[in-house]
Amino acid sequence: MTFKLGTRSLQRLQGVHPDLTAVIKRAIEMTTVDFGVTEGIRTQERQAKLFEQKATKTMNGRHLNGHAVDIAPVVGGIPRWDWPLFYPLADAVKRASIELKVPIVWGGVWDRQISELGDMEKAVESYVARRKKMGAKAFIDGPHFELYRKVYP
Repeated sequence: MTFKLGTRSLQRLQGVHPDLTAVIKRAIEMTTVDFGVTEGIRTQERQAKLFEQKATKTMNGRHLNGHAVDIAPVVGGIPRWDWPLFYPLADAVKRASIELKVPIVWGGVWDRQISELGDMEKAVESYVARRKKMGAKAFIDGPHFELYRKVYP
């Protein structure tokens, strides 16, 4: 079954970098799990609120300049936050990223481009282990996808 983005998701992509928008639009055609865009561009006020809630680690997030989007799986018309549903979404974004040659970083594995990842669940486990080995906590943000900073500063 091929899914398509709804009106609300398309509105939330307004102002997002065209390369990232293209990846998300292609990913919805490739995914095995429907999804919607929950957030594209953010205001400074929204970023501050999320920072205060510890839902983001920075006041200079990539959503502020249109270089990030958040997507969530949709099952039966309802957004879901079950982790196993994020893995096929990440896989669809990975395949779209490779096809369109747009480097993306996923919030499930911050230290690698999504195109470098194999099995998504194992990739997250490896990322958490790498962070732990460094004595650092892993911040995992499954809905988050952003343009690779070294190419899109």
